[in-house]
Amino acid sequence: MRYSNLFGKTLRQAPAEAETANHQLLVRSGFVDQLMSGVWSLLPLGFRVHQKIGGIIREEMEALGGQEVFLPTLQKKSQWLETGRWDEIDPPLFKFVDRHNRELALGSTHEEVITDLVRRFVHSYADLPLYLFQIQNKFRNELRSTGGLLRVREFMMKDLYSFHTDQADVAAYFEKVKSAYYRIFERCGLPVVASQASGGTIGGVSTLEFQAPSEVGEDEIVYCADCGWAVNKGVAEAAPGSSCPQCKGCSLSAAKSIEVGHIFNLGVEYSEKMGANFTDKDGKEKPIWMGCYGIGLGRVLAAIVEAHHDERGIIWPESVAPYQVHLLVVNSDDSAVRERAEEVYDQLSREKVAVLYDDREGSAGVKLADADLIGIPWRVVVSRRSLDAGGVEVKKRSESDAQVLSLEEILRLVRNTVAPPA
Repeated sequence: MRYSNLFGKTLRQAPAEAETANHQLLVRSGFVDQLMSGVWSLLPLGFRVHQKIGGIIREEMEALGGQEVFLPTLQKKSQWLETGRWDEIDPPLFKFVDRHNRELALGSTHEEVITDLVRRFVHSYADLPLYLFQIQNKFRNELRSTGGLLRVREFMMKDLYSFHTDQADVAAYFEKVKSAYYRIFERCGLPVVASQASGGTIGGVSTLEFQAPSEVGEDEIVYCADCGWAVNKGVAEAAPGSSCPQCKGCSLSAAKSIEVGHIFNLGVEYSEKMGANFTDKDGKEKPIWMGCYGIGLGRVLAAIVEAHHDERGIIWPESVAPYQVHLLVVNSDDSAVRERAEEVYDQLSREKVAVLYDDREGSAGVKLADADLIGIPWRVVVSRRSLDAGGVEVKKRSESDAQVLSLEEILRLVRNTVAPPA
């Protein structure tokens, strides 16, 4: 991609109301644009990161046996009345009346829709277990949208729903999903802690939140650095400084955090209320055991920025970066420099390396500042000085030192260290 053609440009100043790093940097670097409070557009750079995160999640869900579906955003009042959540869920639903005077809601979650779907298709123990997931937009009527992409009113979420014949099977799958979530966040470059939590208006027998420690987080966890036990401070009596209830050793610490994922063992709560049953081997009708497992993609994106930035801009982990290489041409009025930059761009593109090529006219200072702000893992600069030194200048965004390499050396470096594009 040539930067001169890229939609969305960098800004020198962050919005006056932006208090968090993700809000400031994602707007300034041209990844997102705010339409209104809690409602954001993903611009091309932001959407590429979003797609990378979604690709990692999708791979892990399919490895768990998940089949992908796409469920409706418009939802029926009658299903929400079956579970008693039409007026009880928090944040409340976005509700409206259509031209036929029917009450509908924009989906904030999909337990009702998926349970109805399964009760109409699943009849026998032979149909179970079953794992269905989607990556779909959600609408939540938040009272207060804050923190850039951290708390919004419209967003994309991955929902995985699992359906089982008994309690032991859903509990075993819950542990598999827990392990998969650790892999997802590790692949995204995001350190997390799994903490005990409340099921809120989703409910469930047991739940775990995946919390990314961050000073801008709205949650606070109490955790043990030795054994990894953790709990959301809002749902349990666990004081920092007291001994760990699990290992009885290390004293507990507290940290602010961002919830980036939540998994629920739902038991039979929804299946009993909605009549989602199956016939077992003995011909007896029983309620289906369920689990649900969510990750908000936009919040993960924001949490990555909170964890990976410096005073100059974002530092994307290679697995989710919008491009692998940021190529800059300096002294672009020098025909030899320009020609060499075009050669590097063409060769990297032929090698299937995702390149953002800053081909604009402009000062070296502006281009270098924009490269740091955008945060692509590798910066390659073609200039008169680099050509005189026998190559092009290469620097990793997370490091301070640059080196001059030949094109062949760059390709070898990229092949060995840069993750392939999603």
